[in-house]
Amino acid sequence: MKPIGTPLSAHATRVMLLGSGELGKEVLIALQRLGVETIAVDRYENAPGQQVAHHARTIAMSDAAPLRALIEAERPDLVVPEIEAIATPELERLEAEGVVRVIPTARAARLTMDREGIRRLAAETLGLPTSPYRFCDSLEELQAAIDAGIGYPCVVKPVMSSSGKGQSRLDGPEDVRKAWDHAMAGGRVSHGRVIVEGFIDFDYEITLLTVRAFGADGQVETHFCDPIGHLQVKGDYVESWQPHPMRPAALAEAQRIARAVTDDLGGQGLFGVELFVRGDQVWFSEVSPRPHDTGMVTMCTQWQNEFELHARAILGLPVDTALKSAGASAVIYGGVEAEGLVFDGVDEALRVPRSEVRLFGKPESFERRRMGVALVRDEDVETARAQARLAASKVRPRRA
Repeated sequence: MKPIGTPLSAHATRVMLLGSGELGKEVLIALQRLGVETIAVDRYENAPGQQVAHHARTIAMSDAAPLRALIEAERPDLVVPEIEAIATPELERLEAEGVVRVIPTARAARLTMDREGIRRLAAETLGLPTSPYRFCDSLEELQAAIDAGIGYPCVVKPVMSSSGKGQSRLDGPEDVRKAWDHAMAGGRVSHGRVIVEGFIDFDYEITLLTVRAFGADGQVETHFCDPIGHLQVKGDYVESWQPHPMRPAALAEAQRIARAVTDDLGGQGLFGVELFVRGDQVWFSEVSPRPHDTGMVTMCTQWQNEFELHARAILGLPVDTALKSAGASAVIYGGVEAEGLVFDGVDEALRVPRSEVRLFGKPESFERRRMGVALVRDEDVETARAQARLAASKVRPRRA
């Protein structure tokens, strides 16, 4: 491993995050605790990660020219994509030219930022079980795909979006136009293209945090965190808990699928692999090559949370995915459209036994924008879930 240099010196180890929201903020903090100099990049100023990084930069990351100019000017040792709206083909060119190393790889960043790329890799190249799907470029193609075999109910998503934005469940023909319009409005980059998936009647869905890190022999090893259960509303995570109980055969299949996908993507770092489970059957859904929103629960459940695991893995350091306690997380939404919120009730939330609160520091609030998260650890998962919901409900955002 390359030695870690002192920040703000000629020997500094410099890491640039492309996207500096609440997840990126925690990665930056984890990197700084390891003595890394950090550069936080986002499309708007004063993003959460920019508030804690050594350097803050604001550009349109989906625009190849300013992205290249920034990377060439800063010359970081590592570039870590944290969101979807990035000019990933330009990252591939920069990596091929030897300008920078992209985490986990530039190819992995490109494939996973686009639902079409990762779904075709999983289903068509790797032969992994997925829901039936079609890609559509128009409202007419969407309707034809549903009529030709996808059927109802089904799920429509933009090919590029995050945190459930633009996703809809369709129960009948009357929902098709509304779902198409919602997808066009919710995509990170307007491709005019969607994926429609047949609905799987699953028992539950999990996130399996999968870490590729160097072992003592210098070879990459794969590590798994305990499964994380989560509840989504309109495709957006609202609760998560760890561990989620699984039958041994289902857990083994989930790990097989996660390993197959992450081995193909390569590189080092933490991946959030989303899976549907029914009995012992497991279906691949999506993968993020970075910490996952549902994995925020690990801030109270694991000895090394997902952000610390990611930071260690990308730097070539040892990792430990061991659980220290069961626990749960619950989202705190903005509830209002405003800038510069104030938060009442934080003291009440922290009176909930074994609770913690993270307020992200986002400068602007929307009604359904995540502004924070409540965390509770407890030996019993269901108790932790109830207490996390209670703690989150105590925090009341409002206009100043």
